[in-house]
Amino acid sequence: MDGTINYLNSDLELTSADDLTTLAAALEAAGLVALHVTLREDGLWNTWLETRERYTEPEPNIAAMVDVVESLAAPLRSIWERCSHREFNIGYDCGMEPWAFNQGLSSALLGRMAAMGVSLRITLYPDREEETLLEETE
Repeated sequence: MDGTINYLNSDLELTSADDLTTLAAALEAAGLVALHVTLREDGLWNTWLETRERYTEPEPNIAAMVDVVESLAAPLRSIWERCSHREFNIGYDCGMEPWAFNQGLSSALLGRMAAMGVSLRITLYPDREEETLLEETE
């Protein structure tokens, strides 16, 4: 890490009592990448998806995934609607520069997300190199 704050990626995380294999395959066929499709020990299914393309901000990244989900055929949309957890997770590498950093989501995209029943989470990853340097100087 170079000590700068930057957007990494946004993931779409789904959890369901239904097998998510078919839904994940359809989302992949429409342009997303399934990082995993897993049956957990508690009997629930999880899948995490992301776009193939890399973006520098979350708005176009999430919009691309929303486009794919909105295009799902009715049987697949019913699997989507039965998911107990639907969430976009925006990831950032953190650092000390720049002094101020901000990115946002438009009200139009937030409205589309709300209509799909998707929540939003932000994950900040610490600059580990910076943390190691601080520990060594103490």
